[in-house]
Amino acid sequence: MSENEASEQAQAARGAAPGEDTAPGDRSRADRAHTDRAHTGRAHADRPRVHGHRVHGHCDPRFTAVREAFEENFRERDELGAAVAVTVGGRVVVDLWGGWADGARSRPWERDTLVNVWSTTKGPVALCAHLLADRGLLDLDAPVAVYWPEFAAAGKEKVLVRHLLSHRAGLAGLREPHSLEQLCDWELTTQRLAATEPWWEPGTRSGYHALTYGHLVGEVVRRVSGLRPGAFLEREVTRPLGIDFRIGLPEEEAGRVAELVQPPVAESGAQAAVFAQLAPAAIAALSNPPVGAAAANTPGWRAAEIPAANGHGTARAVAELYGVFAGRGSYGGRRLLSPEAAERVREGQGGCRDLVLGAGFPGETEVGLGLWLSGTNGSYGPNPRAFGHDGFGGSCGLADPEAEVSLGYVMNRMGPHIADDPRKMALVGAVYSAL
Repeated sequence: MSENEASEQAQAARGAAPGEDTAPGDRSRADRAHTDRAHTGRAHADRPRVHGHRVHGHCDPRFTAVREAFEENFRERDELGAAVAVTVGGRVVVDLWGGWADGARSRPWERDTLVNVWSTTKGPVALCAHLLADRGLLDLDAPVAVYWPEFAAAGKEKVLVRHLLSHRAGLAGLREPHSLEQLCDWELTTQRLAATEPWWEPGTRSGYHALTYGHLVGEVVRRVSGLRPGAFLEREVTRPLGIDFRIGLPEEEAGRVAELVQPPVAESGAQAAVFAQLAPAAIAALSNPPVGAAAANTPGWRAAEIPAANGHGTARAVAELYGVFAGRGSYGGRRLLSPEAAERVREGQGGCRDLVLGAGFPGETEVGLGLWLSGTNGSYGPNPRAFGHDGFGGSCGLADPEAEVSLGYVMNRMGPHIADDPRKMALVGAVYSAL
C-alpha cells in the first residue's frame, strides 16, 4: 500500500512513499511507469542481490527485519518471485519485490507485477458484503433466500447470509461433477449452488468453501447491488483508492501477470493417505473441479470471475485492501466502513475442527464473518484477534486493528502447505518483532 518537503509530509500522512503521487487512482499509466522506474532505479543502488536478481523497493529502517526475512525466503525457502508490503497506521513502511515473474527466470518481478492470489481474494469479497450491510442494504442475519429466492431449494431456506460468510452454509463443494470451464460460467455455477443440498446442517460448524465461497457471497452481492463482486469492488473500493487489484483480469493487463509455478507433487502414497482422511464434503471442496497452477496460468482463468480464488494484484494492493480492516473501516483518507461494521468482520462464529481444513491443523480454528482469526495458532501474529486470509500456495492478507498493521504477501512459486506457509510466517514474525 504506498504512494519537496510539504508534499512528502502530506504523502507520508496517507502512507505514500516520497516522490509518489498522493492520488494513485488519478495517475496515468505513463505517470505510474515513470514512478516505477524511479523506484527501481533507487533500489538498484542499495539492495542486495538475491539469486542473481536484486530486491527492490522501500523499507523503513525500523522494519529491517522484514527485508531480511524477505531476502532469506529467496536464499533458504526457495522463493522464485515475490513481493511483500506492510502498513502501520495507514502508512506504508515496507514495499519490497524481487525475483522472477516466470519459471524460466526470463522476466524480473517488477513493482507492478500482478499475480493470482487464490483465496486471499476472499477478504475483498467479504468487504463487498460488509459494505452493503453497513449501508443497511444487506442483513447478515437474514435468510439468503430473501435476496436470492432460488437458493431456498433442497432445504436451504434457513441458511443465513452470515453462514455464507463464515463457511457454515454446508456448501463447501458441489455434489455433481463440475468442470473448470463450468466454474468460469457464473450463471451455471450459481444455479447449481442454489439447487444443491448442503453436506451438513448449516450453521453448526465450518467447512471451508474453497471454490464456492465467492459465487455464494458474490451472488448475494449481485442480487443486492446489481453488480458482481469484481465490478462492485472496483466501483466502491479499488478505483477510488487507486488499488491495483482485479477479480476478472482485463486482457490488456495480462502482460503484467506472473506465471504460477506448482509445488513439487507429493509422493503418491502420502497424498493418498491424506485424501483417505477426508470427508466427502472436503473432497468436493478441494477437487471439484481440481485447480492448480496450470489452470490458473490460462487466459480463461484470469479473465473469468471466480471470486473465491482468482483475484490478481500486487502485495501493495493486498496490504491496502486488508488495510481497510486494520484501519477499522478507513484507509487512504477515506472511510469505507463504520468502525462497528469493520469490527463485525472478525466476529467469531465459534471454534471447531473445520470439516475441510481440519486435517491440516492440529487443533480448532475459528472464522469470523469472512476472515480467519489468528487465535492460538498465531496464523496472523501474536494477537489472537488479528485476522486475515491465506491463499493456495502461500499468499496472505493480514489485518491487526490493535496494532494498526496490515500485510500483503504474494508469490509465484506455490508451496505445499494448506496454510501458514513458512515464507509467510517468517514475514509475519518479522513484522511483529519490529513493533
